[in-house]
Amino acid sequence: MHDGCSGAYESGKQIVDKIRMMGFNKSPLAVSLEIDCTNCDTVFQMEHMESQCPSCEMVYGVTPCHSHTAEFVKAAGVKY
Repeated sequence: MHDGCSGAYESGKQIVDKIRMMGFNKSPLAVSLEIDCTNCDTVFQMEHMESQCPSCEMVYGVTPCHSHTAEFVKAAGVKY
């Protein structure tokens, strides 16, 4: 089930599903990432592979291979 570091995910839901399946969703990031919420424009610090906007509860995910930059963080949906 491991696709390596291809990063070939079309949606944030796919990323969040993958990291949940692999048990990485609660893993801390090496360095927190500043995220500008796509739903409510709140800026917050993402500290885990799966994180939630504190204002609107939009869920974000990033794979371990790409967790070094906010460029690869994708939104999965509110309360996903």
